[in-house]
Amino acid sequence: MLQQMIILIIVMMTGLLASKLDIIKGEAVKKLTSLVVNITNPCFILSSVIGDEVVDKSELLLMTGISISMFGVLIIIAVFLPDILHVPKKSYGVYRAMLVFNNLGFMGAPIISGIYGSKALLLLVTFILPFNVLIYTYGVVVIKDDEHNNGFRWNNILNPGVIAAVMAMFIYLIQLKIPYILSDSIQLIGNITAPMSMMIIGASFADINFKKIISDYKLMIFTVIKLVIIPVISILVLKMFVNNPMILGVCAVTMSVPVGSMVPMLATIYGGDYELGSIGVAVTTLVSVITMPVIFVIFGL
Repeated sequence: MLQQMIILIIVMMTGLLASKLDIIKGEAVKKLTSLVVNITNPCFILSSVIGDEVVDKSELLLMTGISISMFGVLIIIAVFLPDILHVPKKSYGVYRAMLVFNNLGFMGAPIISGIYGSKALLLLVTFILPFNVLIYTYGVVVIKDDEHNNGFRWNNILNPGVIAAVMAMFIYLIQLKIPYILSDSIQLIGNITAPMSMMIIGASFADINFKKIISDYKLMIFTVIKLVIIPVISILVLKMFVNNPMILGVCAVTMSVPVGSMVPMLATIYGGDYELGSIGVAVTTLVSVITMPVIFVIFGL
């Protein structure tokens, strides 16, 4: 787990170096962000259900219930958290998105695969599918700034991310076999998502004032709530009802990973507080290098 997280940090720092060398900067960052959001990430969603692994239906049903409950509780907490932290009005949406959306695919998937194997990735699908439906609907609505935010619109649903999530659910439920040429192409394109997204986030660090981060106590409090308080309470509650160590481990990872890199990417496209989203990803990623292993050791996962 620690090794995987350090690797992702190195990839982010590579993006920072590319920005300093004027390789990824300005308009190039926006174009690459659009590429990830509209092409590579949808392919990554589809690739998560392309394979021969199967899981027990009862395990799948349990994980589905847990994932729906998790997102529901987080969305409720996110309604009140910005007011509790007294953050600026323009940052409300990004704080809500940062609380709800974790780095499931780009960080959670490699960690879960390394610890529990490919079968556990199918359990992760029950989190990834609602994640992608929500990030492209609820996420888009809350991330838009006051000037651009006109509330929910149905055309927010008609985007590549949600379409890919629905297709992935359909493929998995009917166990549709995808031809090798097509499936391999989708997986190859999807594999670009993790390194590309982390490099884009790293490139954004070039414009961030890290002195402001240290003095931003509200972001520090948010980080403790997200990476310590919520995961610990979640695991304690789950251990009362779940005995399967793999299910507990997958749930623990999903609740302990840092802010998802899709948050600042969508903020770039929809006029949200992009700088805050990038800082949130950076801070929570660095802090999670310590908090995740500690939480897993404490709970024996």
